Amino acid sequence: MRNILIGRIVTLLAAVVFMTAEPMALIAAPRGGTPAVMDFTKGAKPDKTHDWTLGATGARGWVWGWKGHTFKARQIYITKVDKGSPADGVLAKGDVILGLAGKMFDDDARVVLARALTEAEKEQNRGLLKLIRWRAGKTANVEIKLEVMGTYSDTAPYNCLKSRKIFEQGCQAIAKKGLGKVSIPNSLNALALLASGKQKYRPMLAEYARLAAELRLESMATWHYGYANMFLAEYYLATGDKSILEGLKRLTMEAARGQSNVGTWGHKFARPDGILNGYGAMNQPGLSLTISMVLARQAGIHDPVLDRAIAKASSFLRWYANKGAIPYGDHAPWPDHEDNGKCCLAAVLFDLLGDAEAAGFFSRMGTAAWAERESGHTGNFFNVLWAMPGVARSGELATAAYLKQDAWYYDLARAWDGTFVYQGNPANWNHHCYGGWDSTGVYLLAYALPLKSLYLTGKKPTCVKPLTRQQVAATIDAGKDFDFWRNKTSYDGRTTPELLKGLQSWSPAVRTRSASSLSRRDDNVVPQLMAMLESKDVNTRYGACEALLQLGPRSAPAAGKLRELLGDKDQWIRGLAARALGAGDVKACRAAAEDMLKMAAKNAPDDPRGIVNRSVAQALFTKPGSRTLAPGVLSESLQGVNRELIYGAIRGLLRNEDSSARGRLSAIYPKLTDADLQVLLPDIMVATAKMAPSNTMFADGIRLAGLDLLSRRHISEGMQMCVDVIEVGRWGLGRRFDKCLVYLRRYGGNARELVPALRKLREGIGGGKPNAKANPRVVAIDKLITDIEADTNPPKLQTAADFMRDPAKP
Repeated sequence: MRNILIGRIVTLLAAVVFMTAEPMALIAAPRGGTPAVMDFTKGAKPDKTHDWTLGATGARGWVWGWKGHTFKARQIYITKVDKGSPADGVLAKGDVILGLAGKMFDDDARVVLARALTEAEKEQNRGLLKLIRWRAGKTANVEIKLEVMGTYSDTAPYNCLKSRKIFEQGCQAIAKKGLGKVSIPNSLNALALLASGKQKYRPMLAEYARLAAELRLESMATWHYGYANMFLAEYYLATGDKSILEGLKRLTMEAARGQSNVGTWGHKFARPDGILNGYGAMNQPGLSLTISMVLARQAGIHDPVLDRAIAKASSFLRWYANKGAIPYGDHAPWPDHEDNGKCCLAAVLFDLLGDAEAAGFFSRMGTAAWAERESGHTGNFFNVLWAMPGVARSGELATAAYLKQDAWYYDLARAWDGTFVYQGNPANWNHHCYGGWDSTGVYLLAYALPLKSLYLTGKKPTCVKPLTRQQVAATIDAGKDFDFWRNKTSYDGRTTPELLKGLQSWSPAVRTRSASSLSRRDDNVVPQLMAMLESKDVNTRYGACEALLQLGPRSAPAAGKLRELLGDKDQWIRGLAARALGAGDVKACRAAAEDMLKMAAKNAPDDPRGIVNRSVAQALFTKPGSRTLAPGVLSESLQGVNRELIYGAIRGLLRNEDSSARGRLSAIYPKLTDADLQVLLPDIMVATAKMAPSNTMFADGIRLAGLDLLSRRHISEGMQMCVDVIEVGRWGLGRRFDKCLVYLRRYGGNARELVPALRKLREGIGGGKPNAKANPRVVAIDKLITDIEADTNPPKLQTAADFMRDPAKP
């Protein structure tokens, strides 16, 4: 996903090189079109990307945005003005804001206006916001009178009257609106009211707790259960209301039992066999569910199943500590400081679990992500939600420094009535799913931090040692020189010595960005990188490996050292070294192939999830033609390679819990001789019949390769597998249906015994509908049945046992 996005950005950058410098001009980015210069004072109209709450003015406005930024915007087109709001009578739909206090916008209009809102709300400015308004061809200086909220203190949100006032106003707004039915936004609003500690909200909270305790869902259950259960646990811990305990226990145990075999969750709870529905793991709901289970245990819910679920989930997530941001699912670390709030979620989780090292790392990552908060898969709702609770684990200095960077965004999102509506990021560039969501509770949990009234906001003293002032400065500095417009090249303005220093950073994101920029330079930095590999500082060693990986074939002089690192005591060093060899000099990688085969054959005690083996599989067996990876050095030929080592590696990788690791082997299945298969066939058949427990998005690759292999040799057990693998109700049917029929067809009339199963499959696909015959899959099954029944000269079958005794005699 990230590589596709980067490719799109690079392609589109070429289309915007003509960006105008005129202060009144905007660049619009219609989907699928070329950006065009727009000027609202000359009749241009906004496109369909979302507009923005313009702070406490009561107005909303459209601001040009492109790939997560509005930095070229110089106008704000008014799309709505609330009746009775401060802007009512001053602004109207169709007006254009051109500047502030008599000065035209000469920078990002959205950010400049947001900061002006903050200034206007100070006591000394009496709430006056001075604008340059364009209306129907006439320009005028106008004023909007805002409520005086005060000044953010240097320690905000701690010891800050403005923060307290925002929190109290927001709670009043939630109470006025009511909580309504159970939903993610309403559960967060309920948490905000609970955080206030005020008795006047208790009846409303008690009713919401009753509804939450009765929640029962299947679709998207993991998302809703996490937040409903968080509220229930916090509510019980705050009130002792035993009437909701049964509901709290039920939701908690359904979540625990709905976990996958490897400790993850997807959109729905896992199947009875422990494999996830849909396309696989998503750490966003997994983290919220795990936090809710930890809070439930704190509330007195005790069960060995619950303990195992928490341990399994936290073990899965903890692997990412000190390696990178927690990614979307069961994937490699995300290369930035944050991926939609998951690092901050992890900071809260591991703090509640008392794991200071993991909590401190993820909190620091979240603090450095101040420039990344507007991003997020399907929108940034969760990124904004968890930012401040996660950052707060690094201490009050870090929290205040973080808020100083992003306070403008908070003040822009706060409406005149104290509510917050989902803002999203500019230009609607990653298909927002949260448009119109009430985000009041999302923001209020940040302002509730000083109260320390919820476990989510610090009721339990943190186990993390607060960052020092120097560490805070370094952490904020780690977030600089980054934007989503130039995310791949954002460090290209730094000098080579600065980039080499960046490779030694505590931050994996800084190391990755520094390595990326070094890879685009002609400087020969390999000698320096080889010296860095000898460092006693683990981050420096990580950075050097990352840089050598990014250098690709230019890293050849370091190949010997990288090969030595395959035996390093640090598992992440081993994985990075394997990836660097795979991306580097082909001869060097081939020379190290046997070392990597030995690695693939075993699961190291410090790598129970087989993450390092995934790197090895990538280096050895990646199919040629990958858009982002070099071909594996053994993907096209196994000639001259020790067969016993090949067998051990294949067995080891076929046992890997991750489908993508197993799937790398599909490149070499066709290269296996009959003699190889006499040894490996039992392992291949098991991996074909049973999905890997994780990364189900990629589960079909190795299974289809196995069916191809079995059907070409007419091994009888493969016939039933061809039908079983189709699984009509499982995600990704289109990837496997046609191929399974092709493989089954190879058995000809031998498959006659499976005709009843095929008819049942046909019924499942057609659903008994009158127009079922028009369904191309129904047509394909009918044709296969006809051909099977008509075949009078099928190929000779052999069982797997027959083949292993003598493959030459089918």
